[in-house]
Amino acid sequence: MLNISLPDNLEALITQQAEQAGFDTATDYLVHLVLREQDRLAQQAKIEALLIEGLESGEPIEATDEWWEQKRLTLIAQLPTE
Repeated sequence: MLNISLPDNLEALITQQAEQAGFDTATDYLVHLVLREQDRLAQQAKIEALLIEGLESGEPIEATDEWWEQKRLTLIAQLPTE
């Protein structure tokens, strides 16, 4: 268990935010925030790994306006038709 001492004004702010967000207690709210931060950090690590993978995936290309237009047309062609 972790006990945290907070200044009165900060405790009041957290309690108010917890109530506004629909949490039963400030503790539930803080747990939610910590879990959200944990998810955000995991997502950030995943994105960074994908960026590194992309950088190491081969020869670089120049993404010109023409390249983006061709990419757009290719993606549009892959969309299912009704």
